[in-house]
Amino acid sequence: MSHPRDLASLSDPQLNEVGEYISEIHFFFEAIVYRFRKYNEKAKDAFEKASKGHEMISSPWDAAKHMESAAALAKELGRWNEVSDFYHRASELYIECGRPQPASDALAKGASALEEKSPEEAIKMYDEACSVLEEDGKEQMAFDLYRAAAALYIKMEKKTNRKCFEYTLLNLTPWNRIFRCRCLFLRLGSAADKCNAINSQCKAYLSAIIIYLYTHDFQQAQKCYNDCLEVQAFLNSDQNRCATKLLSAYEEGDAKEIKRIAQSSAFNHLDHVAKSQVGEKIMVKVVFISISMLSV
Repeated sequence: MSHPRDLASLSDPQLNEVGEYISEIHFFFEAIVYRFRKYNEKAKDAFEKASKGHEMISSPWDAAKHMESAAALAKELGRWNEVSDFYHRASELYIECGRPQPASDALAKGASALEEKSPEEAIKMYDEACSVLEEDGKEQMAFDLYRAAAALYIKMEKKTNRKCFEYTLLNLTPWNRIFRCRCLFLRLGSAADKCNAINSQCKAYLSAIIIYLYTHDFQQAQKCYNDCLEVQAFLNSDQNRCATKLLSAYEEGDAKEIKRIAQSSAFNHLDHVAKSQVGEKIMVKVVFISISMLSV
């Protein structure tokens, strides 16, 4: 019967590898025990060490898993910078082992965890999660991430106070949130086009037009609309008919017609608006701008 090799017969690199592996196992089980006992600070540190141990033995998948566990505990502890750092690192490790889907998922988890405490960072992470999927040719799997980022943009704008509201009309919103929001919708439309997701594509284009009007930029809204008309799917859509009526009513300053359009099915079926329940507020601002134009 053969016996295991004696440790004395191993080379120095092999001994180092064995030591690192044993150390990683120690930290992993230590993390499990700490987490079970609700010692979250110690559990977080142990998972982070276990992750680094797996990196040292070239096991990025397990390293990423442990780093995600550390990130989840950082969230429970309210360590928001670590939440971002750990989920970013987990994503990098998944990419290292050729797994873009879990890499995107890790970024999305981080974004979701940061929505309330650090919305700007959350939006950045949603954007990065979308980019990972786009680079892998899986745009359709990013649709929910686009929508989550859009809903967060709108939620942030909803909280804007009166002074920031005035800045918004001048397109001076901090971090240019509105500009980035409309770019996001156009990006979603482009991704939907690649996937032949016509309904999502048309919704995204109508959303972009609405955001242009929201920032009192009628010329860009009209230009965006004209560009969208070159897409056959949009040309024959309910969203096109809604956009046509909206642009006409806005140009004429017809507040009653704008309010009526805000209640139409094409508008109310926009996912980001329906879910965030601020669609009416967007249209109220459009009405406000239209009325202001009449007095000029």
